[in-house]
Amino acid sequence: MNKVWPTADAAVEDIPDGATIMFGGFGLCGIPENLIDALVRKGVRHLHTISNNMGVDGFGMGRMLEADMIDSHTGSYVGENKLLEERVLAGKLDLRLIPQGTLAERIRAGGAGIPAFYTPAGVGTVVAEGKESREFDGKMYLLERGLRADFALIKAWKGDRMGNLIYRKTARNFNPMMAAAGRITIAEVEQLVEPGEIEPDQVMTPGIYVQRMILGEHEKRIERRTVRTA
Repeated sequence: MNKVWPTADAAVEDIPDGATIMFGGFGLCGIPENLIDALVRKGVRHLHTISNNMGVDGFGMGRMLEADMIDSHTGSYVGENKLLEERVLAGKLDLRLIPQGTLAERIRAGGAGIPAFYTPAGVGTVVAEGKESREFDGKMYLLERGLRADFALIKAWKGDRMGNLIYRKTARNFNPMMAAAGRITIAEVEQLVEPGEIEPDQVMTPGIYVQRMILGEHEKRIERRTVRTA
Protein backbone atom coordinates (compact mmCIF):
# COMPACT_ATOMS: atom_id res chain seq x y z
CA MET A 1 0.00 0.00 0.00
CA ASN A 2 1.42 3.37 -1.05
CA LYS A 3 0.84 5.79 1.85
CA VAL A 4 2.63 8.77 0.29
CA TRP A 5 0.51 11.88 -0.24
CA PRO A 6 1.45 14.49 -2.84
CA THR A 7 1.77 17.48 -0.51
CA ALA A 8 1.72 18.42 3.16
CA ASP A 9 -1.42 20.48 2.53
CA ALA A 10 -3.25 17.43 1.17
CA ALA A 11 -2.12 15.28 4.10
CA VAL A 12 -3.62 17.63 6.72
CA GLU A 13 -6.66 18.73 4.72
CA ASP A 14 -9.21 16.85 6.86
CA ILE A 15 -7.87 17.95 10.27
CA PRO A 16 -10.86 19.80 11.77
CA ASP A 17 -11.21 22.65 14.21
CA GLY A 18 -11.01 21.41 17.80
CA ALA A 19 -8.82 18.39 17.03
CA THR A 20 -6.32 16.98 19.53
CA ILE A 21 -2.92 16.69 17.83
CA MET A 22 0.43 15.30 18.97
CA PHE A 23 3.59 16.85 17.51
CA GLY A 24 6.87 14.97 17.57
CA GLY A 25 10.17 16.61 18.35
CA PHE A 26 12.39 17.86 21.16
CA GLY A 27 13.20 21.52 20.92
CA LEU A 28 13.50 21.96 17.16
CA CYS A 29 15.01 18.50 16.64
CA GLY A 30 12.72 16.09 14.84
CA ILE A 31 9.73 18.40 14.48
CA PRO A 32 7.37 17.98 11.49
CA GLU A 33 7.92 21.55 10.26
CA ASN A 34 6.35 21.05 6.84
CA LEU A 35 3.16 19.60 8.28
CA ILE A 36 3.04 22.43 10.82
CA ASP A 37 3.36 25.01 8.03
CA ALA A 38 0.55 23.27 6.15
CA LEU A 39 -1.69 23.50 9.23
CA VAL A 40 -0.95 27.22 9.46
CA ARG A 41 -1.91 27.68 5.81
CA LYS A 42 -5.11 25.71 6.39
CA GLY A 43 -6.04 28.03 9.28
CA VAL A 44 -7.55 25.36 11.53
CA ARG A 45 -8.55 26.72 14.97
CA HIS A 46 -9.23 25.75 18.60
CA LEU A 47 -6.67 22.95 18.61
CA HIS A 48 -5.57 20.95 21.66
CA THR A 49 -1.88 20.20 21.20
CA ILE A 50 0.42 17.69 22.89
CA SER A 51 4.20 18.01 22.50
CA ASN A 52 7.30 18.18 24.63
CA ASN A 53 7.64 21.90 23.93
CA MET A 54 6.11 24.64 21.79
CA GLY A 55 8.88 25.49 19.31
CA VAL A 56 10.22 29.03 19.23
CA ASP A 57 8.85 32.38 18.18
CA GLY A 58 8.45 32.38 14.40
CA PHE A 59 9.19 28.70 13.72
CA GLY A 60 7.59 25.32 14.30
CA MET A 61 4.62 25.39 16.65
CA GLY A 62 5.47 29.00 17.42
CA ARG A 63 3.84 29.84 14.07
CA MET A 64 0.64 28.16 15.22
CA LEU A 65 0.61 30.34 18.31
CA GLU A 66 1.07 33.46 16.22
CA ALA A 67 -1.92 32.41 14.10
CA ASP A 68 -4.05 31.92 17.26
CA MET A 69 -4.74 28.26 16.42
CA ILE A 70 -4.25 26.68 19.87
CA ASP A 71 -6.73 26.66 22.77
CA SER A 72 -4.84 24.28 25.08
CA HIS A 73 -1.40 22.71 25.26
CA THR A 74 -0.04 19.73 27.17
CA GLY A 75 3.75 19.52 27.42
CA SER A 76 6.79 19.64 29.68
CA TYR A 77 8.90 22.65 28.60
CA VAL A 78 7.81 26.04 27.30
CA GLY A 79 10.78 28.26 28.09
CA GLU A 80 11.72 29.28 24.54
CA ASN A 81 8.44 30.91 23.49
CA LYS A 82 7.58 34.36 24.81
CA LEU A 83 4.21 34.49 23.04
CA LEU A 84 3.08 31.33 24.83
CA GLU A 85 3.91 32.92 28.17
CA GLU A 86 1.90 36.01 27.25
CA ARG A 87 -1.15 33.99 26.20
CA VAL A 88 -1.10 31.83 29.32
CA LEU A 89 -0.78 34.83 31.66
CA ALA A 90 -3.63 36.56 29.81
CA GLY A 91 -5.87 33.50 30.24
CA LYS A 92 -6.07 32.90 26.48
CA LEU A 93 -4.46 29.46 26.49
CA ASP A 94 -4.88 26.53 28.88
CA LEU A 95 -1.41 25.14 29.68
CA ARG A 96 -0.87 21.78 31.35
CA LEU A 97 2.74 21.12 32.34
CA ILE A 98 3.80 17.52 32.98
CA PRO A 99 7.18 16.13 34.11
CA GLN A 100 9.00 15.10 30.95
CA GLY A 101 9.35 11.43 31.81
CA THR A 102 5.69 11.26 32.81
CA LEU A 103 4.68 12.89 29.51
CA ALA A 104 6.70 10.33 27.56
CA GLU A 105 5.22 7.42 29.50
CA ARG A 106 1.65 8.75 29.21
CA ILE A 107 2.04 8.85 25.43
CA ARG A 108 3.69 5.42 25.31
CA ALA A 109 0.93 3.99 27.50
CA GLY A 110 -1.75 5.50 25.29
CA GLY A 111 -0.21 3.92 22.23
CA ALA A 112 0.08 0.56 23.99
CA GLY A 113 -3.56 0.56 25.08
CA ILE A 114 -2.71 1.03 28.77
CA PRO A 115 -5.32 3.35 30.32
CA ALA A 116 -3.28 4.42 33.36
CA PHE A 117 -0.14 3.74 35.40
CA TYR A 118 1.50 4.73 38.68
CA THR A 119 4.62 6.92 38.91
CA PRO A 120 6.51 8.55 41.81
CA ALA A 121 7.15 11.73 39.81
CA GLY A 122 5.26 14.69 41.26
CA VAL A 123 4.32 13.20 44.64
CA GLY A 124 4.04 15.97 47.23
CA THR A 125 3.95 18.76 44.62
CA VAL A 126 1.29 20.67 42.69
CA VAL A 127 1.50 17.91 40.09
CA ALA A 128 -0.33 15.64 42.55
CA GLU A 129 -3.36 17.91 42.97
CA GLY A 130 -6.59 16.09 42.15
CA LYS A 131 -4.87 12.78 41.34
CA GLU A 132 -5.29 9.40 42.95
CA SER A 133 -2.28 8.20 44.92
CA ARG A 134 -1.29 4.80 46.25
CA GLU A 135 1.51 3.34 48.32
CA PHE A 136 3.69 0.52 46.99
CA ASP A 137 6.46 -0.96 49.17
CA GLY A 138 6.44 2.06 51.44
CA LYS A 139 6.62 4.65 48.63
CA MET A 140 3.84 6.88 47.30
CA TYR A 141 2.90 6.94 43.62
CA LEU A 142 0.50 9.00 41.50
CA LEU A 143 -1.98 7.58 39.01
CA GLU A 144 -1.46 9.07 35.55
CA ARG A 145 -3.67 8.48 32.52
CA GLY A 146 -2.43 7.38 29.11
CA LEU A 147 -2.61 9.99 26.33
CA ARG A 148 -4.14 9.54 22.88
CA ALA A 149 -4.77 12.01 20.06
CA ASP A 150 -6.95 12.37 16.99
CA PHE A 151 -3.84 12.98 14.89
CA ALA A 152 -0.10 12.51 15.43
CA LEU A 153 2.23 14.59 13.23
CA ILE A 154 5.75 13.17 13.33
CA LYS A 155 9.11 13.45 11.60
CA ALA A 156 11.45 10.65 10.47
CA TRP A 157 14.78 10.54 8.67
CA LYS A 158 13.86 7.80 6.20
CA GLY A 159 10.68 5.99 5.28
CA ASP A 160 9.41 3.65 2.61
CA ARG A 161 6.10 3.95 0.78
CA MET A 162 4.46 1.46 3.14
CA GLY A 163 5.11 3.72 6.13
CA ASN A 164 8.06 1.95 7.77
CA LEU A 165 10.24 4.58 9.43
CA ILE A 166 13.78 5.14 10.66
CA TYR A 167 14.74 8.04 12.93
CA ARG A 168 18.23 9.48 13.14
CA LYS A 169 19.95 10.08 16.46
CA THR A 170 18.16 12.47 18.86
CA ALA A 171 15.39 13.15 16.30
CA ARG A 172 14.01 9.82 17.51
CA ASN A 173 12.82 11.51 20.77
CA PHE A 174 8.99 11.56 21.06
CA ASN A 175 8.24 10.54 17.47
CA PRO A 176 7.98 6.72 17.78
CA MET A 177 5.64 6.73 20.78
CA MET A 178 3.43 9.41 19.24
CA ALA A 179 3.16 7.38 16.04
CA ALA A 180 1.46 4.65 18.08
CA ALA A 181 -0.74 7.03 20.10
CA GLY A 182 -2.41 8.87 17.21
CA ARG A 183 -5.67 7.64 15.70
CA ILE A 184 -4.32 8.94 12.37
CA THR A 185 -0.53 9.30 12.13
CA ILE A 186 0.98 11.53 9.45
CA ALA A 187 4.74 11.28 8.98
CA GLU A 188 7.04 13.55 7.05
CA VAL A 189 10.38 12.09 6.00
CA GLU A 190 13.63 13.51 4.74
CA GLN A 191 14.31 10.51 2.50
CA LEU A 192 11.70 8.39 0.73
CA VAL A 193 12.67 4.90 -0.45
CA GLU A 194 10.92 1.93 -2.01
CA PRO A 195 9.60 -1.04 0.00
CA GLY A 196 12.40 -3.50 0.71
CA GLU A 197 15.14 -0.86 0.81
CA ILE A 198 14.93 -0.66 4.60
CA GLU A 199 16.20 -3.76 6.40
CA PRO A 200 13.41 -5.17 8.59
CA ASP A 201 15.55 -5.09 11.73
CA GLN A 202 16.28 -1.39 11.17
CA VAL A 203 12.62 -0.35 11.26
CA MET A 204 11.86 1.77 14.32
CA THR A 205 8.18 2.51 13.57
CA PRO A 206 6.38 -0.22 11.60
CA GLY A 207 4.15 0.99 8.80
CA ILE A 208 1.03 -0.34 10.54
CA TYR A 209 1.15 2.77 12.76
CA VAL A 210 1.40 5.23 9.85
CA GLN A 211 -1.59 6.18 7.72
CA ARG A 212 -0.08 9.01 5.62
CA MET A 213 3.39 10.18 4.59
CA ILE A 214 4.94 13.13 2.83
CA LEU A 215 8.42 13.83 1.56
CA GLY A 216 9.32 17.18 3.09
CA GLU A 217 12.02 19.74 2.62
CA HIS A 218 13.97 20.06 5.83
CA GLU A 219 15.77 22.83 7.64
CA LYS A 220 18.30 22.15 10.40
CA ARG A 221 17.66 24.85 12.98
CA ILE A 222 18.74 25.13 16.58
CA GLU A 223 16.80 26.85 19.32
CA ARG A 224 19.50 29.21 20.52
CA ARG A 225 22.94 29.88 19.12
CA THR A 226 25.62 30.92 21.60
CA VAL A 227 28.97 32.23 20.43
CA ARG A 228 32.00 33.69 22.11
CA THR A 229 34.80 35.92 20.97
CA ALA A 230 38.20 34.35 20.45
